[in-house]
Amino acid sequence: MRKLFLASLCLMQFTLMKADGKLTGHPIGTPYSVDYSNGQRSTTVNTYAMAFDGKLDTYFASYDRSYTWAGLDLGEPYVITRVGWSPRNDSHGEARVVLGVFEGANSADFMDALPIYIISERGTIGLFSYADVNCSRGFRYVRYVGPSDARCNIAELEFYGHKGVGDDSHLYQLTNLPTVSIHTQNGEIPYDKEHQIVSQLTIISDDGTTLLSEPGTTRERGNASRSFPKKPYRIKFDKKQRVLDAPAKAKKWTLINNYGDKSLMRNLLAFELSKRLGMSYTPFGTPVDVLLNGEYKGCYHLCDQIEINKNRVNITEMTPQDNSGTELTGGYLVEIDAYAGDEDSWFYSQKGLPVTIKSPDSDSITAEQRDYIEERFNMMESNTSRYLDKESFLRHFLVGELSGNTDTYWSVYMYKNRGESLFYTGPVWDFDLAFDNDNRTYPVNSLSDYVYRTKGSCAGSMRSFVDKIVINDATSIGKLVEVWDDARQKGLNEENLVAFVDSMENVLQASQKLNFLRWPILDQYVHQNPMVWGSYRLEVDVVRQYLMKRIGWMDNRLNYVFVPKPNGIEDAGAVSEQPWRIYNVSGQYCGQIMESLSPGIYVVKQGQTVKKVRKN
Repeated sequence: MRKLFLASLCLMQFTLMKADGKLTGHPIGTPYSVDYSNGQRSTTVNTYAMAFDGKLDTYFASYDRSYTWAGLDLGEPYVITRVGWSPRNDSHGEARVVLGVFEGANSADFMDALPIYIISERGTIGLFSYADVNCSRGFRYVRYVGPSDARCNIAELEFYGHKGVGDDSHLYQLTNLPTVSIHTQNGEIPYDKEHQIVSQLTIISDDGTTLLSEPGTTRERGNASRSFPKKPYRIKFDKKQRVLDAPAKAKKWTLINNYGDKSLMRNLLAFELSKRLGMSYTPFGTPVDVLLNGEYKGCYHLCDQIEINKNRVNITEMTPQDNSGTELTGGYLVEIDAYAGDEDSWFYSQKGLPVTIKSPDSDSITAEQRDYIEERFNMMESNTSRYLDKESFLRHFLVGELSGNTDTYWSVYMYKNRGESLFYTGPVWDFDLAFDNDNRTYPVNSLSDYVYRTKGSCAGSMRSFVDKIVINDATSIGKLVEVWDDARQKGLNEENLVAFVDSMENVLQASQKLNFLRWPILDQYVHQNPMVWGSYRLEVDVVRQYLMKRIGWMDNRLNYVFVPKPNGIEDAGAVSEQPWRIYNVSGQYCGQIMESLSPGIYVVKQGQTVKKVRKN
C-alpha cells in the first residue's frame, strides 16, 4: 500500500508540474541595452522587455558585457517548475546561452536570490529549450542571468509554475557539490583585498536539503592568484557560522580559485597528506561551485581562513591590553612570506627572513607586542634547538617534499602560544604548483635532491634555515625518519594515495565539466603549467603518476626501507639462522649480524617472515 501511495503521489506531482501554466508578469532587467547600429547605450532598442514579447526574431542585448539579466516581477510568489529559453538568432547565439543561470528571489534587489537552473548545453536558434526545475521555494521575482562576456543576448524566456510561497525542503544545487552563491549590494564586484563588499552569503548542500544564508562581506584574497581571470575570494559572515562539516565555527572563509591547477584537487590532496603525516591542525577544505551575482564562476575550494580559533590555530588570541608579563608572550601567528613587504605589519629577521605578523593584526597590534614577537622570532632563528618545535617543522617539511611543492618555503606559517617559548610550524597552505605542476621543477621525481634545495622558491634566507635542521642536525634527521616511518606504517603508500585521487576525480566530474566550459584552458598553458595535457582525465593522471613514484623517491632520499612492523617482541636469541636482514625501529637497515649491534629493539626479516626482537 505504501509503494502504491508513493507512486500515486509522484504521479500527482508530475501531473501538477506539467499542468503548471506559463507565468506572466512585469518585465524587469538590466536597464541599459546596446544599439548594435552604433554601439551606443540605449533604453529603446534590444531591451529586456523583448525577452518576453513572444517573438523569436527580437532579443535583449545589454550594454554591459557581464552580470546582466532579464526577468519578471510576478506580483506574488510562485513555485517555479519549468523554465524555457531560446537564443538570439545570430552566429554566436547558440553558444551564448551556455552557463546562463536562472534565479528566483523575493527581494527586488535579488540579494536573497537562489539558483534554480544552470544551462550546460548549446541552444537552438528558432526553437525553445526547456528544463524542469526542482526547487520548492516560491519566488516573486525570477530572472535569467547571462553568462560572462555575453551581453545576456537572449531571444525569449519563459517561466512556468504555480502560486505559493513553498518551502525550503528541496533547493537547487548546480552539481553534486555544495553551491556557494554570493550576492553583493548594488551588484558591486569585489576588486581588491581591502574593500569588503556587503553581501548575502548562501550555501546550498546535502542534495539541496540544507541551506545556510547569512549576511556578510566579500573581497578578493591571495597574491599571485589574484592576477588570474578566475578570482579568489575571502568571504566573511557577520556572525560566526559552522559551514558544511567544517570543525570551526567562524566568520572568515576562503574560496581558492584553482585556476592553474587543472586537476582541481591539489590543495585538498595536500591537506590529506597533512593529516596522514600527523600535523596538529590541517585546514578544512572541500570543493564547491561558486556563483557571484548570478554569474557562474567555477569550481573552487571552500577552506578555512588561517587564523586563531580553537578549531584552527588553537592558541590564545591577544587583545591590545596584553602588553606585559605572561599576557605579552602570546599568542602570535606569523608567516615567513616572500610578499611580506606588501603587508602593513611585517619585519625582516636578523638573518634575512621576511615575516608578516598575521595576529595580532595590523589594526590592533601594539608597539610592545610587535617588539616582543620580532625579538622572540630572532631568538628562535638563532637557536632552533631551544626555541623551535622540531617535530611540527619536520612534519610540515615532509608534506612539502612529498607533494613536491615549489612554494613550501615561499610562505610558511608559524605560531607561538602564551606562556610557551617554542615556535610551532603550520598549518600547510598553497599547493597549486605541487604534484608536478610547475615548469621550473617538472618532473620533480628527476631532481637529485629535495625540491627546496634544488629549484624550489624560498623567501629570503629560508633555504639556509631549513638546511640547518634537515641537513646539518643529526638529531633532527633521525626524528625525520621516525616521523616518516610512523606514517608509512599507518598506511601512507602509493595505493592509498592513488585511491584518494581516484575518489576525488569521481566527486569532481560534474563540476569540472562546468568549470572548463567557463574556463576553457585545458588546451592552454596557464601560470606555471609544465605541459598542456588536453583533458581533465590526463591532468589527473599527472597527479596519479607522480604519487606512484614519489613515495619510493622519498624512501630513497631518507635512506629508509619500509618493513612492516609485527606486533609481538621476541628475544634476540630467536635470531639463529642466517641470512636475516636487520632494521632499527625507524626502518633503517642495520646489517645482518645481531651481535654487533647496540642493545635495543630491532625488526628482523627473512623472506616473508618478519619479527620484532629485543637485544639486551
